[in-house]
Amino acid sequence: MFKLLSAIAVTTGLAAGLGIAAAQAQTVMRISHPVPTAHHLHKAIEAFKADLESRTKGGFKVEIFPAEQLAKQSENHPSVARGAFEAGVLTNFTWGNTVPEMNVLTIPYLLTDLEKIKKFPGSPAAKILEQKLEAKGVKNIAWFYITRQSIFTSAKKPLVALDDFKGLKVRGLSALSDTGLKAIGAAPTPTPAPEVYQALQSGVLDAGLTDVSAAVSRRFYEVQKFGTVAPYFSVYFHMFVNPAWYNKLSNGEKDALAAAAKKAEADMVGLTEATAEDAIKTLPQRGMTIHMQTAAEAATWKKALQPPVIEAFNKAVPQDGPKLIEALNKL
Repeated sequence: MFKLLSAIAVTTGLAAGLGIAAAQAQTVMRISHPVPTAHHLHKAIEAFKADLESRTKGGFKVEIFPAEQLAKQSENHPSVARGAFEAGVLTNFTWGNTVPEMNVLTIPYLLTDLEKIKKFPGSPAAKILEQKLEAKGVKNIAWFYITRQSIFTSAKKPLVALDDFKGLKVRGLSALSDTGLKAIGAAPTPTPAPEVYQALQSGVLDAGLTDVSAAVSRRFYEVQKFGTVAPYFSVYFHMFVNPAWYNKLSNGEKDALAAAAKKAEADMVGLTEATAEDAIKTLPQRGMTIHMQTAAEAATWKKALQPPVIEAFNKAVPQDGPKLIEALNKL
């Protein structure tokens, strides 16, 4: 009887040990991103999580931390680079002066054609940017197209003509992309997305700038009466990982990660377009007066806003600036 109990104890101990070992063998991937759970980017990352865990049969354990729960937006890059957590998600323009080449996507009216947007991941332009990111200590694994339809919002009057911007404190994105707004007399103030609502509510900002879907998920309609939807530029969120963590993955894990990322990139296009259409319908229902920019208005805005931004961009990155613009034009 004693031998039987001993055998059971040993077997139980071995089973428990194997269970612990199996749990320890699981690859953890913590993802920090800045958007709220209502935003369609979060839903896309949830789908990415389910896909990756399925492809690896539970070998990956993906943990998502939305709305800056794990780290502030500005901390995602340094935190991932030093290995505090495995993955971060940022918009291209968030890199500002750290990787100024990332601002190429936000040159006004440069990349707003949907077919070209679909071709961007894996393109020569994307590869140049990925090399720049790697030089800053992170490895890019996915480009999530988030908008080609921006919305300029205000509380007092519609922003339709260029003169409507004179003297306005408008939400800016980066020093480079804000050059165009300054050229038409606006006073852009770079403001992280999570802080824009409060800045509009308090009057720190007179006008907002975001994508149409974010205007819904971040409830801009509560503090803004008017919105002008324009094909102003494209914006991508992108997911990057710690290179040391990535290099420790097996070839099979790397393949699964790449496949899940590629699927998420492709799925994001349809999700973003559908969400934008819904947002344009939803905002008026929530009380916002919407103006859809006409082709003639877009041409006028492009003529005024694009040249100063391109000039500033090429001055900031003379080696790769013209090369990146040419690569995007050739998509």
